[in-house]
Amino acid sequence: MNKGDGDMLKALYLNCSLKKGSEPSNTESLMRQSQKHLENEGVQTEEIRISDYNLAFGMAEDLGRGDEWPLILKKIAEADIVVIGTPLWLGEKSSIAALVMERLYASSSETNEKGQSIYYNKVGGVAVTGNEDGAKEASRSILYGLQHIGFLIPPNADVYWVGEAGPGPSYMEAGKENAFTIKNTRTMSMNLVHLARLLNEHPIPAAGNTL
Repeated sequence: MNKGDGDMLKALYLNCSLKKGSEPSNTESLMRQSQKHLENEGVQTEEIRISDYNLAFGMAEDLGRGDEWPLILKKIAEADIVVIGTPLWLGEKSSIAALVMERLYASSSETNEKGQSIYYNKVGGVAVTGNEDGAKEASRSILYGLQHIGFLIPPNADVYWVGEAGPGPSYMEAGKENAFTIKNTRTMSMNLVHLARLLNEHPIPAAGNTL
C-alpha cells in the first residue's frame, strides 16, 4: 500500500558496532551525517545499536529464550529505508553485522500482502568506518546480501571512511572533514530517498516476483 501525502518515509539505521549504547561510536557518528540529509528531505529516521539487544544465533524469525530480534524485525518491516552500519575488524564487517545479515536472511521467505518477500520495495544502504582497508569488501558483502533477499540498492549506496595503515585517529577524530566521505554521504542519502519515493509511487509489481 502506498503512503498517503501526509505520511513520512521512514529510515532505520542499524548500528552494528561492538560498543554498547553508552560508548561513543564512529559508525554512529558517520550514520548521523546521513540521517541529517534524510531528515532535511522530510524522512523520519531512527538509529538503533544492535549490541544493546539480545540476539540469538540461528535461522528463524524468533529463537525464543529472550531473543529480541523480533523487536528489530518489526522496525525493519515498518521502514522504507534500511542502512546497515559496521566498523571494520581485521578488514571485515563486524560479527554483529554478520549476525544481522543472517537474521535478515532467515525471514526472507516471509511474504507481504502481494506474496513478495517482506523486504520488497525497501531500499538498502551501508556505512563503514575503520582503520586501514576493508570498507569496499564489507560494503560489497552487505549490499549483495540485501539485494539477494529483496531490498533495492540505488547507485553509490555505500559510504565509508578508513584511516591510514596501522593504529591511528578514528573517524570522529580525523574523518568528519574528509571531502570524499562528505560527498559520498550526501550522494548515498539523496539516492536512498529518491528511490524510496519512486517505489512508494510505483512499487515492484507482483507478476514474476512472488514466493
